[in-house]
Amino acid sequence: MDDLALSNIAGVGPLPGVNLQFVMELLAGLFLASLRIGAFLIASPFFGGSSVPLQVRIIMAVLLGVAVVTTVDVPDWQAFAGLNGLQVILTELAIGISSGLILTIWFSAALLAGEKIASSAGLGFAAQIDPDSGGQTPVVSKTFSLFLTVIFLSWNGHLLVLRAVADSYTYLPVGAMPAFPVLIQSGIAAAGSMFLAATIIMLPLTAFLMAINLVIGVITRSAPQLNLFSFGFPISMIGIFVLLYLWVDVLGGAMDDLSHAAAENIQLVLGTMING
Repeated sequence: MDDLALSNIAGVGPLPGVNLQFVMELLAGLFLASLRIGAFLIASPFFGGSSVPLQVRIIMAVLLGVAVVTTVDVPDWQAFAGLNGLQVILTELAIGISSGLILTIWFSAALLAGEKIASSAGLGFAAQIDPDSGGQTPVVSKTFSLFLTVIFLSWNGHLLVLRAVADSYTYLPVGAMPAFPVLIQSGIAAAGSMFLAATIIMLPLTAFLMAINLVIGVITRSAPQLNLFSFGFPISMIGIFVLLYLWVDVLGGAMDDLSHAAAENIQLVLGTMING
């Protein structure tokens, strides 16, 4: 007895078949829509860290890709066959990775400021393995980085940048060629802004530490019997911790301005890629 007869006996009628063509088109569209936002998640400073498991990042990319597919028209996957399809894949990956790296460059200002403050205070040896970078990172740098991340998440900055990437599919659809010189110029400008922001954050503290070291140098010059390390190092340590405690409000405002500037820059970069 064949399958058709069995289905009729059960009273349910003939069973419908699976439209493989529709499934292939749906999976291909989901794949193309997930490339850009998935690459952004891998290259961004908080989603791309090793503290976030790869499985979580893949699931997030797929879910966001589903949201993009349902709201934006993805071109037919058959139009991207052959070398044209490879070009589209590489272009989507380049857009997502470039956007994530630009945001990472902005966030590196906190790490750079913390590293210079730690070296000026003699805390350069107080380093630990950073699971995100895999290298030795001073404790002050990691504290500044976590401070910036918490502030960024507190005002939903992560949702803002994800929304900016999702909106980029509207004016820069899948398969469109972006203005790559804009990405390069934006990366260079982000690096300059990173050094400027790090200088603004660390300048008051380093100036204070320089004054402390100058006073310690004069004292040890006047009284050579004093040991520089046993006398000067505790003073520098106490001074930097007291100053960080008193300066936390100012530091929070600086980190808030930095996080807003980073999110606005991502929106600007993604909005000007199509126009050049």
